[in-house]
Amino acid sequence: MALSAELAATRARDVALLVLDVDGVLTDGGLYVDAHGGIAKRFHAHDGLGIKAAQMVGLQVAVISGLDSPAVAARIKELGIGEYHPGHHHKVPILTGILARLGLSPGQAAYLGDDWVDAGPMGLVGLPMAVADAQPEITDLALWVASRPGGHGAVREAIRFLLQASGRLDAAYAWFLSKR
Repeated sequence: MALSAELAATRARDVALLVLDVDGVLTDGGLYVDAHGGIAKRFHAHDGLGIKAAQMVGLQVAVISGLDSPAVAARIKELGIGEYHPGHHHKVPILTGILARLGLSPGQAAYLGDDWVDAGPMGLVGLPMAVADAQPEITDLALWVASRPGGHGAVREAIRFLLQASGRLDAAYAWFLSKR
């Protein structure tokens, strides 16, 4: 196991909060613009189910986005994410506020990003993570890099890694089995 993989697994055990970017992480980064200027975004169902699984076993999820989009707000509401902060390119002050509200230290947080605006929060948290198609500078900052690109199950992969490292993966799966 590579040093960063071992360190990522060790730090993942203490993660109580996963913070996500939107464009390029929860979505594939594409902006689908109609003739009237309306914007649609594509989300992966696996990511949504992973977020619900994380919530069911006590892993909190927050979202900080550089853009403000009604489509994203609707998806975040559907997923029951209370800490949603749209329209912020300077994400460190927002992340610091989230940590303070939740009573967590930076070492108890992971951040999954893809682009330069994510460098600041990635430098603050205990476990910086990146999607497979992140900018090179971002993958260089990450201790863990998904094998999947943003919008194609990378969030679910990150959640699976965090839950497995913290011993909560079986409990998450069992919760879904109990709902049959």
